[in-house]
Amino acid sequence: MPANPSQSRELSGAARGKTMELSGWGRHPRVRAEVVRPEYVSAVDVTRWGRVLARGLGRSYGDAALSKEGVVLLTERLNRLLDFDDRAGLLRAEAGVTLADLLSVFAPRGWIPPVTPGTKFVTLGGCVAADVHGKNHHREGAFGAHVEALELILADGARATCSPAQNADLFRATVGGMGLTGVITEVTLRLKPVETSFVIVRHHAARDLSESLALLDDPTYDDEYTVCWVDMLARGARAGRGVLIRGQHARPSELPREYRALEPPETATRFDLPFDLPAWALSRLSASAFNQLYFRTQARRRAPFVADFNRFFYPLDALGAWNRAYGKRGFVQYQCVLPLKESARGLGRLREALAESRQPCFLAVLKRFGPEGPGLLSFPMPGYTLALDFPVGGEELFALLRKFDDLVLEHGGRVYLAKDACLDPERFRLMYPRFAEWLEIKRRVDPGDRFRSELSRRLGITP
Repeated sequence: MPANPSQSRELSGAARGKTMELSGWGRHPRVRAEVVRPEYVSAVDVTRWGRVLARGLGRSYGDAALSKEGVVLLTERLNRLLDFDDRAGLLRAEAGVTLADLLSVFAPRGWIPPVTPGTKFVTLGGCVAADVHGKNHHREGAFGAHVEALELILADGARATCSPAQNADLFRATVGGMGLTGVITEVTLRLKPVETSFVIVRHHAARDLSESLALLDDPTYDDEYTVCWVDMLARGARAGRGVLIRGQHARPSELPREYRALEPPETATRFDLPFDLPAWALSRLSASAFNQLYFRTQARRRAPFVADFNRFFYPLDALGAWNRAYGKRGFVQYQCVLPLKESARGLGRLREALAESRQPCFLAVLKRFGPEGPGLLSFPMPGYTLALDFPVGGEELFALLRKFDDLVLEHGGRVYLAKDACLDPERFRLMYPRFAEWLEIKRRVDPGDRFRSELSRRLGITP
């Protein structure tokens, strides 16, 4: 994110603050915030800082990790590995450790994160706060389902340990709680054992949205990891055509001889996008052309092939600052989930609303979800989730997103808070029926609303 330091002052005995511009990964909205970057957990002094919001690497898309008041606590230097049980795969680490760090250290030893989003440049604390999900949610659930324990710094400065068995209500409020219950300092996570650093991948083309859903629902095509890219701009009989991408961890016997089974995955980007694309390149016409090209190239890949972890899980991480491809005004990723019985009709109505709007959509990804997460504000529910990328334009885009919110509500679904940019308090409360229970816990552990964000203010969670 662009940094424009304008002032610096001592915020505690071990940390200095400065004012800089921050945004989420979508680069919309942007705010000026006072930030502090401590070197040690012992320097985290929430009682002296007033309002506080912890922020990892800023990969949530909207305003979840932004705050114009108080202090934004940058956690990337709180990144120490504390303990590892190599028989059980149980890792205890500071919350600033990233998935890239874990892969670098543990993948060569046969252990990987049990659940991963589409980037490895996220912290453990961020994964807990957003209760992230991956291509294996239908089998493994969300990230929080694999967290054994958390350590938090609460509003009064005290440290609390919570788990599904200890302080369970605080645990359920913190997983998926968007950093609003306290500062997560430690995460104990159960890693997943693997035999190789590779995945056997298969592609299957779908002619329309109904067939895309049918492939995701068909046990014949089920795998450890499944996701379907869909063309939401195609018209007529091709509307919603897609490519189902499925994969399973490769066994050593399935690899070509030149492959080393447990190669350490790359943890750095290959190069950064050096400029923002101009607005004229982000039209409905260019989006349609991109979708058509992607479908043609990916639908042809019928034979199984071997992909390393980066290529399969994190294809966009190879290009640093790829968010600049959406221009200076940034972009919005709208992600919703609809219950199983409502998915086909609801997704069809979302596609129709998009077609009527004429807004450019450069990426659409469809996945099947399994059970609800352990968090009271966890996003997943049994059903189908759709994620859509839009460059920020005029008011027409946000009018479309509000229409999406209404359609999602009508079909019993919800919007993902880690990517949201425009949901209002009324719709939020209707989408998250366990919010009242969450708020009761929040008020108990943070009665003065010390932990707050631009997201929490927009949704009326904090004043």
